[in-house]
Amino acid sequence: MPLWAVQVSIALISFLETMLLIYLSYKGNIWEQIFRISFILEMINTVPFIITIFWPPLRNLFIPVFLNCWLAKYALENMINDLHRAIQRTQSAMFNQVLILICTLLCLVFTGTCGIQHLERAGEKLSLFKSFYFCIVTFSTVGYGDVTPKIWPSQLLVVIMICVALVVLPLQFEELVYLWMERQKSGGNYSRHRAQTEKHVVLCVSSLKIDLLMDFLNEFYAHPRLQDYYVVILCPTEMDIQVRRVLQIPLWSQRVIYLQGSALKDQDLMRAKMDNGEACFILSSRNEVDRTAADHQTILRAWAVKDFAPNCPLYVQILKPENKFHVKFADHVVCEEECKYAMLALNCVCPATSTLITLLVHTSRGQEGQESPEQWQRMYGRCSGNEVYHIRMGDSKFFMEYEGKSFTYAAFHAHKKYGVCLIGIRREENKSILLNPGPRHIMAASDTCFYINITKEENSAFIFKQEEKQKKKGFAGRGTYDGPSRLPVHSIIASMVAMDLQNTECRPANSSKLTLPAENGSSNRRPSIAPVLELADTSSLLPCDLLSDQSEDEMTQSDEEGSAVVEYVKGYPPNSPYIGSSPTLCHLLPEKAPFCCLRLDKGCKHNSFEDAKAYGFKNKLIIVSAETAGNGLYNFIVPLRAYYRSRKELNPIVLLLDNKPEHHFLEAICCFPMVYYMEGTIDNLDSLLQCGIIYADNLVVVDKESTMSAEEDYMADAKTIVNVQTMFRLFPSLSIITELTHPSNMRFMQFRAKDSYSLALSKLEKKERENGSNLAFMFRLPFAAGRVFSISMLDTLLYQSFVKDYMITITRLLLGLDTTPGSGYLCAMKITEDDLWIRTYGRLFQKLCSSSAEIPIGIYRTESHMFATSEPHDIRAQSQISINVEDCEDTKDVKEHWGIKTSHHRNSCSSDQSEHPLLRRKSMQWARRLSRKGNKHSSKTAEWISQQRLSLYRRSERQELSELVKNRMKHLGLPTTGYDEMNDHQNTLSYVLINPPPDTRLELNDIVYLIRSDPLAHVANDGHSRKSSCSNKLGPCNPETRDETQL
Repeated sequence: MPLWAVQVSIALISFLETMLLIYLSYKGNIWEQIFRISFILEMINTVPFIITIFWPPLRNLFIPVFLNCWLAKYALENMINDLHRAIQRTQSAMFNQVLILICTLLCLVFTGTCGIQHLERAGEKLSLFKSFYFCIVTFSTVGYGDVTPKIWPSQLLVVIMICVALVVLPLQFEELVYLWMERQKSGGNYSRHRAQTEKHVVLCVSSLKIDLLMDFLNEFYAHPRLQDYYVVILCPTEMDIQVRRVLQIPLWSQRVIYLQGSALKDQDLMRAKMDNGEACFILSSRNEVDRTAADHQTILRAWAVKDFAPNCPLYVQILKPENKFHVKFADHVVCEEECKYAMLALNCVCPATSTLITLLVHTSRGQEGQESPEQWQRMYGRCSGNEVYHIRMGDSKFFMEYEGKSFTYAAFHAHKKYGVCLIGIRREENKSILLNPGPRHIMAASDTCFYINITKEENSAFIFKQEEKQKKKGFAGRGTYDGPSRLPVHSIIASMVAMDLQNTECRPANSSKLTLPAENGSSNRRPSIAPVLELADTSSLLPCDLLSDQSEDEMTQSDEEGSAVVEYVKGYPPNSPYIGSSPTLCHLLPEKAPFCCLRLDKGCKHNSFEDAKAYGFKNKLIIVSAETAGNGLYNFIVPLRAYYRSRKELNPIVLLLDNKPEHHFLEAICCFPMVYYMEGTIDNLDSLLQCGIIYADNLVVVDKESTMSAEEDYMADAKTIVNVQTMFRLFPSLSIITELTHPSNMRFMQFRAKDSYSLALSKLEKKERENGSNLAFMFRLPFAAGRVFSISMLDTLLYQSFVKDYMITITRLLLGLDTTPGSGYLCAMKITEDDLWIRTYGRLFQKLCSSSAEIPIGIYRTESHMFATSEPHDIRAQSQISINVEDCEDTKDVKEHWGIKTSHHRNSCSSDQSEHPLLRRKSMQWARRLSRKGNKHSSKTAEWISQQRLSLYRRSERQELSELVKNRMKHLGLPTTGYDEMNDHQNTLSYVLINPPPDTRLELNDIVYLIRSDPLAHVANDGHSRKSSCSNKLGPCNPETRDETQL
């Protein structure tokens, strides 16, 4: 009776609640409310109990109370939804769906268990456990058959339950799978618990390509201390198939989390836990046609991140320099066009600067190419492992002993002992980094030293205790080493060289800075090199003052030519094309040139010149092919007109533009000397000839914005590659420097289809990629020689700045984008025959440190190489010289007119025949032999004609190209004498050696990269002493005319 009373009370309450809810939710259709599942279940479970109040015999009736579980499930769903609304939880769909699925399964099993157990009372009287066992076996589709319903009501219930399960469960699973797939697309969340216990960085991009992802991951995780970091990618687009495949690799699946979302939405930034991130990298989409729009998106992302997480360090990549000032608040900013144009400009005066910088900003262990049979590949790969590191001088074993000594002294002796190249310092009280501050800088224990080495000092294998013992014994001055000291071979050899150099005699005070020292009557003693002084000698160490030697150069030129020469002034450009450009002291015109005079191919009232020939330039041209005159192009001109370049070495600059430049750009460049523009394209031969390509030393082809995106990946460079290949065939002697969108396309530059050597390099590249190298493309000949460059190679500069916050500053100083007072600059010098007495790189290091306080950092080396093709090489050489002999007189005349000297040529892979005396001698002998046979043996005329016919057939393609160019030149009224089409450098290969071992032998035509100290650093203090020292020095302070200097 009490139980019945409780059941009736609950039934009344439930019935009244149901009636009230139906009344409140009534919207005019009563049948809709009546036929709801929940209402029917309520009526089944409550009405029978209410009837028993009035009809007691029905109290023995079985009422299926267990059906209330479905009502409980419905109530639980409503309660969870109300709870989520109360706590404002938005990402709960997956949780809700999983909860609904579990509750549905429980209700099905519970209903089946109770129903079968009750109905089987008329049969075998199954226990509750056996009924539960039967339901589990049935719903799991196992069906052992050991327990089965015996009567038809229970069998009917099983049929009904199975039908309900087949309808309800698939719908629930479908909803769950759909939510799971959507969650996978969006990436889910990075949990707050993980963000507080683990370190992570966020990568924000517009669209994620596989190349960008792999470059970031390989460079980021190349540093040992970043192995425990996680990378959270926040991208608004759906994950690419290739990216998804890569992120499923176990190496990355445990480290990389992909979130689909926008950096402009706070909820997406919250999902990425931006406020807990160690850093945020914001990269621009360089493949967009509208690069300005891409920059605007990057700026908004940077603002949004700074607003949401003001304490998160920002690393921003911007495309156009005029947009850089919008993100000045970021911790590190890399402007793509600034770096690109400055690097391409330096490539024209310091060969392969792009390769040098690319190798420095890539993380490598120096293991690339070590299994190659080629000696140059092994050495090139080993030296590519050099990177820039830093250490506080007081904590350094390398530099601690040089406290109180000059910077030059410390740099030389650290290189001599340990093979490290000290390139710059930073004072504790001053945050500015100074590259080669010169011998006047005295090293302090609080200085931060920046050096180039294979590995940082903390990981080096030197044993300093034995060296300290040697110092106590008095042998430190000799530089001897014990056997077990585990020093590298090149360091031991360098110490032996240094021992011999310690006993050298000082050079006379009035001798030339780099002249060959006197033998002092001893025929067996090799020439000596002055020691590097511990403190600066102001009368003899510093190089000439560039402010004084320019006027002397101008006077000399005026005397020789007998005509007035326009004097240049040094100053800061009055008009900058964009906000935020670093001021640089440059060569300027006394007065701005009229805009009409900037047009190369059209005369005006001020001059009547209409082609490059008419101007009579003394130096070779530098031609830049670009689509538009963007503000970044300004950074191409500034490094080539910097104050530290002598007036004699200034090359005329011709801008070959597809579109007419705007007024504000012309206003910015009209103050620079010898800068011209012309409208035209590189696929138009007439435009190339009119801009003076036959008088050019370098042609820079800049990637066009309109071709950066293509329907098929990697096809964006197709037009550029084909056009450059055409120019390579038409003008083989021209040095063409090309910018590509995709680095993988550099294998098509200067393509030779039947070159077995290029095929071997391709196999080497694949092997290095399989070995996990970040620089698999480094052995491609165009990249090694500095002929091709892709701005995406510099993406690692931004990634490295997370660990090395000084890398962007050092790179900008090397490229000349920033000019910190007292900081040096990058230049180059060429090794001539008169310089080979120095013999090794270590002795050259001492010679430069002791004489001009310059710090060498690497070598650009060119070697002769025979490329095996299907054509006989001797026939090719014959066909080349057969045309050359015909035009040698004209070529000689035009070279004399343009003042070209082979020994002063910048590029070590020069195309002049004197660079290849053996080839020239054999070819001339072949030509004379043919002429003698024609004169003495007239009976063999037919055979001679057949040989000539064969030779003409062999060189028919080359001759057709030659005739095509000459015909177009005649049509345009240009002289054809300057077209030297057969001189090329196809039989040479060039490569960069960064910080080579001190025992590296110097070779003829090596170009040495130097960091020269700032010539204006101490002009105000001791102008008179520097001027007097200048009169005693013969070597000019510039990389081009250094070729004439005697070492």
